[in-house]
Amino acid sequence: MESNYTQQEILLITGTGFASRQWCEKDGSADKKMLTEKERLEEACWNGLVKDMLPELFRTANKENKIFLWKICEGKSFLELDLGSTPFKKDRVYSIDPYSFLNEKHFS
Repeated sequence: MESNYTQQEILLITGTGFASRQWCEKDGSADKKMLTEKERLEEACWNGLVKDMLPELFRTANKENKIFLWKICEGKSFLELDLGSTPFKKDRVYSIDPYSFLNEKHFS
């Protein structure tokens, strides 16, 4: 029997009103004020707040098909979240990572 795996990529654009929101911190330590906006957003994602920030992306997830945050890649003006039921290698053709396809030039 063939297994189906769920893979999801999310781009969070930094420098926006969404990225600058105050996300609830789980531990509430005082040294968080020294972090940049991008670092606070990344930490909120690692602390499991992705489902609270973007609940519409997780409506179809059910108990049998759990997805986990495996990796966060930092770009110049975004954070790319790699989520899935298992760790995966991205296919550059289908990836939403702008660095994976913007450096290619097609001449016709």
